[in-house]
Amino acid sequence: MIRKGTLGLVMVAAAMALGSSALAAKALKVGDEAPDWSGIIGIDDKEHGLADYKEAKAIVLVFTCNHCPVAVIYEDRVIALQKDYGPKGVQLIAVNVNNIPPDRLDKMKERAKAKKFNFPYLYDSSQKMGHDYGAKVTPHTFVLDSERKIAYRGAIDNNQKPAKADNHYVRDALDALLAGKTPPRAETKAFGCSVKYEKKSRK
Repeated sequence: MIRKGTLGLVMVAAAMALGSSALAAKALKVGDEAPDWSGIIGIDDKEHGLADYKEAKAIVLVFTCNHCPVAVIYEDRVIALQKDYGPKGVQLIAVNVNNIPPDRLDKMKERAKAKKFNFPYLYDSSQKMGHDYGAKVTPHTFVLDSERKIAYRGAIDNNQKPAKADNHYVRDALDALLAGKTPPRAETKAFGCSVKYEKKSRK
């Protein structure tokens, strides 16, 4: 016979387990439909949404920021991705969800101008996009296929030093998708600075 107090603890534990399972079930996985988004302000002071890029054969969504040394190291490679794959119908979009002073919109504009970014650079102060996609670090990359499903997520390549990078995950994923094939590697571990999520996202 289970005592009343013990039964209460069992019920609480079960509820917590169910809650954890529900959260795990909602975690974004490769093959899932990409979370929609709209009304995200860019460095051009215009609002952007996923539907604005419906003509793209694939989308590379890069969660990044200004202050992270790893994100800075990868800027030239991100620019090169858009330069090389833009003519093939691919659209790269960079998103910053950090709300710390070095990463706010005015600083994003300065950084984009200095580096001559050739892609949209968006600021989601609500941090909803980061939460929806499960972005953990900067940079954290998500490749969306023509049906806007997650085809790849993870690191851009396997080494911060360009000369030592010999696995170009995002390029390999794009080459495969453009050829009508499945990316050779669907997921890798992204590395960089942690995304600066607030305890409670703004509404």
